[in-house]
Amino acid sequence: RYIKSDDPAKQGIFKKVGVFFPNQQNRGAHINISGGGLVKTAPNPGNAIKFLEYLTSPTAQTFFAQANSEYPVVSGTPIDPVLAGFGFPFKEDPTSVSQYGPNSATAVQLMDIAGWV
Repeated sequence: RYIKSDDPAKQGIFKKVGVFFPNQQNRGAHINISGGGLVKTAPNPGNAIKFLEYLTSPTAQTFFAQANSEYPVVSGTPIDPVLAGFGFPFKEDPTSVSQYGPNSATAVQLMDIAGWV
């Protein structure tokens, strides 16, 4: 967001850092995603599903990805020019999000050992 800022000081900060995608020779870089879902107790599941379907449309993906400076999750959606300048495509770590929960206790222990918590 700093590179898109109107504040020259923020742009200057951005220009002092670089973007690096680790593990490109093996497993790939970890990626975070923004996601949505539907809980079974939702009061209006029909409209919730329509909203989720809209969020995966090319129009919404383009807007959402550019407004949040994120890579879109739907293939074929235009990538924000700033993000494209970082290098794309890059090798993504294929680890399923379903692996995160079972490994979270170990991850927290490692972060604690490293002093991140």
